[in-house]
Amino acid sequence: MKLTVRGRAAYAYSGGKALEAALPAVVFIHGALHDHSVWTLAARWFAHHGHAVLALDLPAHGRSDGEPLQSLPDAGAWVLDMLDAAGVSAAAFVGHSMGSLIALEAASQAPQRATHLVMVGTAYPMSVSPALLQTAEEQPARAIAMVNAFSYSGHAAKPSYPGPGSWLHGANAALMHRMQSGWTGGNLFAHDFRLCNGYDGGLKAAARITCPATCIVGRGDQMTPPKASRELAAALKAHVVTLATGHALMQEAPDPLLAALREALAAAVQLSQPDPAFAAHGLRSIGR
Repeated sequence: MKLTVRGRAAYAYSGGKALEAALPAVVFIHGALHDHSVWTLAARWFAHHGHAVLALDLPAHGRSDGEPLQSLPDAGAWVLDMLDAAGVSAAAFVGHSMGSLIALEAASQAPQRATHLVMVGTAYPMSVSPALLQTAEEQPARAIAMVNAFSYSGHAAKPSYPGPGSWLHGANAALMHRMQSGWTGGNLFAHDFRLCNGYDGGLKAAARITCPATCIVGRGDQMTPPKASRELAAALKAHVVTLATGHALMQEAPDPLLAALREALAAAVQLSQPDPAFAAHGLRSIGR
């Protein structure tokens, strides 16, 4: 669906159903050089199970117009502006990688509008190595190849997803190249990396969070290693779920991730007693 945010066209995927703003809402926020499509499975499940879904494209990414946002706090404010445009009063904020910090900012800037916060493949600080940052600046195609190598814990898709013949590394590289070429005003990859690398407001934002928080991390994640999320998770008093995957949790472990999201967003859930769907996928949780 197309919305107008700050005077520019903005796109959000509603999961294959018309948005009903009165339903419990979930906002999905993508990471660097990605778009809404990384959230397709989760967005569709929640849209078809009683939720209003907005899997958004950030400005200059995917189908949203405009210049890329200049800071993660401003990105969080933009997400809230999108909620206003959609007529949604409150939502669960779910973000991956860079999007997890944007979700953190949105939830902290308007705590009364945040029902849940779920940070997937997160870290704080989300430092980018000087070598990778320089490569993104000078040789973005090479940096995309590097990130694809770092983002997956294996070399092939799991048997159940997304189907025979699928190539996770190639599909993700194609998406990143499309995002990179879609903004003609500069180097979008380097821009997104600079936002992550320069963000220093995580703990202050966490102190303003009042909703339940969950961190979902990949055991083999080389981009945002699980240990890099511990301080933020402690500040949020977050429930932590560890999946047997790398940084690309949505592609490598779609079913376990969906089970973890369902658990995180379930009403009145007792985190110490995960539901059978959660346990069936072998998810290991570390309590509050």
